[in-house]
Amino acid sequence: MHFLYPSHPLKTKRCDEFYAAEFAAVEAAGFNVSVFSFEEFQAGSFRAFPTIPTDTTAIYRGWMLSSAEYESFETAISQSGARLLTNTKTYLSTHHLPNWYPLISELTPETCIFSANADLATELRSLGWSEYFIKDYVKSLKTSIGSRISTPEQATVVVAEMRQFRGTIEGGFCVRRVESFLPETEKRYFVLNSVPCSMSSEIPPIVLECAQRIQSPFFSVDVIQRKDGVLRIVEVGDGQVSESVGWTAGHFAEILAAHFGKIN
Repeated sequence: MHFLYPSHPLKTKRCDEFYAAEFAAVEAAGFNVSVFSFEEFQAGSFRAFPTIPTDTTAIYRGWMLSSAEYESFETAISQSGARLLTNTKTYLSTHHLPNWYPLISELTPETCIFSANADLATELRSLGWSEYFIKDYVKSLKTSIGSRISTPEQATVVVAEMRQFRGTIEGGFCVRRVESFLPETEKRYFVLNSVPCSMSSEIPPIVLECAQRIQSPFFSVDVIQRKDGVLRIVEVGDGQVSESVGWTAGHFAEILAAHFGKIN
């Protein structure tokens, strides 16, 4: 098993500072590791340092990739003689909300999917909810008025600002029904080879259920408590591009070693 991290923008043979602690912990756990310039990759060139050994399985840990970028990334890894643990189809199965939502729909807030050119204000009026949370297939808007709105008319502003600040709408729009959550209760779990893992020893039943329904070798599950005490899944993501929020680098590396340490 070989791990790949983005390099420092100016020191391309060193790991980016954001991932430096994890890089060191993963290497200490016995994995082979390399870095590559994310900027060069986006410009059409891929070079890993050290070179990825041929006939090995690679796991990426880094910034989010669009579907087209990930397909190019998979091709680059294949051309180096290695293979990604998570292929493009599997990556999108957890990276894009419309792919995982039908599998766990009763465990997460009600969601409606619309095309990128939909008239959201009109669509929201037909839903008639008291509040709406708007995102594209991957991200929400975290600037200006944010993504949580109370009137359909506000959707026009959210969409315009998503296009302005994000530059693009990935896939289309996901409109989620707002539930009353306790923000301080949110926790991130990782699922590796269908086994859910926690920073603590406790694994809620809702995470165990999610781990059985979603078929990906490495993904994240974010769980939060509603004000009535019910646990809900608020997000699922590909494990390669999910930050290890709430985890120490050492413990995260330990679970990677426990589940991927024997893969060639």
